[in-house]
Amino acid sequence: MEADIDSDVDAHKIRKEGVKVIQLHTGGMCHLDAEMTRQGLEGLGIENLDLAILENVGNLVCPAEFDTGALANVAILSVPEGDDKPLKYPLMFQVCDVVLINKIDTMPYFDFNLEVCKENIRKRNPKAHVIPISAKTGEGMKEWTEWLRSSCQKGKSTEEK
Repeated sequence: MEADIDSDVDAHKIRKEGVKVIQLHTGGMCHLDAEMTRQGLEGLGIENLDLAILENVGNLVCPAEFDTGALANVAILSVPEGDDKPLKYPLMFQVCDVVLINKIDTMPYFDFNLEVCKENIRKRNPKAHVIPISAKTGEGMKEWTEWLRSSCQKGKSTEEK
């Protein structure tokens, strides 16, 4: 489920990759809530789905303030944004189950200290799982997909109870 205030640019990109997608428009709001997610799941159709990914509106303020009904919350912090991002947007990092630090292949070109970033995340959320990744090189993707797979299995066993 791809959420945006108005456009459907990202949904078109996802669809071109052969992935089933539904565009959710927030009507000017900077976030999704659980009711919008429920409507999105109905529109998407959950038959034969093992995983639904909800891409919330891309800012680090509003989305953290609302319950989307998600089983797990993931934040993506890109190296060019800076290692101090968790200090600037504390709530987003407090509510995350996992933080992906993306574009680690660009670290030599930015004033970014991975260990400082991890410590800044731990200050906000000592329980958050932090995974450095590079979408371009694939580094860290195995750890990320293993975390995701494990999380899905936990979700299934919770539903069965």
